[in-house]
Amino acid sequence: MTAPGAPSLVAGVGAGAEATASHASATPAPERALRLRPGPQVRIAAVATFLPPTIRTAAETEERLRRENPGLELPTGLVGRLTGVEAVHLRPEGWQTSDLAVAAGRRALAATPGPVDLLLFASASQDMIEPATSHIVAAKLGLDCPVMDVKNACNSVLNAMQVADALIATGQHHRVLVVSGEQPSHAVRWRLESRGQFLRSFAGYTMSDGGAAVVLERTGEGASEGPADSAGPADSAGPGASGGAAASAPGILGSRFVAHSTHWPVGTLPTGGSVNPHAEGGSYFDMDGAALQRAFAELGVGLVDELLAELGLRMAELDLVAVHQVAVAAHETILEALGVDPAKSVLTVAEHGNLASATLPLQLQLARERGLVRDGSLVALVGLAGGISLGVMVVRL
Repeated sequence: MTAPGAPSLVAGVGAGAEATASHASATPAPERALRLRPGPQVRIAAVATFLPPTIRTAAETEERLRRENPGLELPTGLVGRLTGVEAVHLRPEGWQTSDLAVAAGRRALAATPGPVDLLLFASASQDMIEPATSHIVAAKLGLDCPVMDVKNACNSVLNAMQVADALIATGQHHRVLVVSGEQPSHAVRWRLESRGQFLRSFAGYTMSDGGAAVVLERTGEGASEGPADSAGPADSAGPGASGGAAASAPGILGSRFVAHSTHWPVGTLPTGGSVNPHAEGGSYFDMDGAALQRAFAELGVGLVDELLAELGLRMAELDLVAVHQVAVAAHETILEALGVDPAKSVLTVAEHGNLASATLPLQLQLARERGLVRDGSLVALVGLAGGISLGVMVVRL
């Protein structure tokens, strides 16, 4: 999971993104009708989350660290000052990663009843190496359909939505349940050997347990692009309404992903595989904040502007921009770099911590509940993940 809560990520994302945003503002998106791919469209039928009621506050985290490490001088209030995280959620006693996913999955299926012909478990966490956690989730939900796991750190759900979109659009499946269960609380290092180890373990103190689910399904046939003037000026019909009735239909409009995989060593949870199969030394987050700063600065956020330009959309036309959140300051920096009005975002990291791949579904759910979006709204989902990678998906609800 990517969970760089230290200021290095704030500086890193900002440094790489400000130039991108400056360039984007000087080159507006072309005025043309919104392009939809031919064939069936894929819409989000339901989104649900499960947040365990038990929490651990930042003050309680620091109190335990001081209690278990009396020889280390750990500054009071450091977690809150660096990340803005006030509390994190903790799984119920005895619950597994699959249980968190099942709790969210049940809520999503209750909101949109009907058969599911594929289940994708998408998470940085898992119950065990073998079998795939998707089998365990399906068994607990009583589903009898093909399953598979999709894993890409905090972008796991977004990548699973990409996979579901492709499989539905090509006719291989019609209704897909994407579920996530994140359980980073097991990877928190409480006993520290040094201040340096504390800094490399810092990410774990801001991460939350939780579940999320998204139901995607096939809708009607898409429409090809028409002349730009067939619907009048791009913003004459209001935000997100370019392209006429076909473009107003719900569905995933497009997505893009990029990875700079040479940076994979800068943030790891290095157990559960062939590198350290028996978790010698424990199973804990290990992240190099300075290296993460350089990596995300190199990556930037230009991918978002590229996708919007490809779709013939402007940032101002989006009703919600949901961005993976690791710290309050980092979130604010990214919104500024993208040129997004903070009123078009939902801050979750302060109250709920870093929920890894469940973060974007939570923002989408809360935006619905708060009336920020409704049917017909245009939404961008922006994911950041360890490895490192960036992804963006634009959806009409």
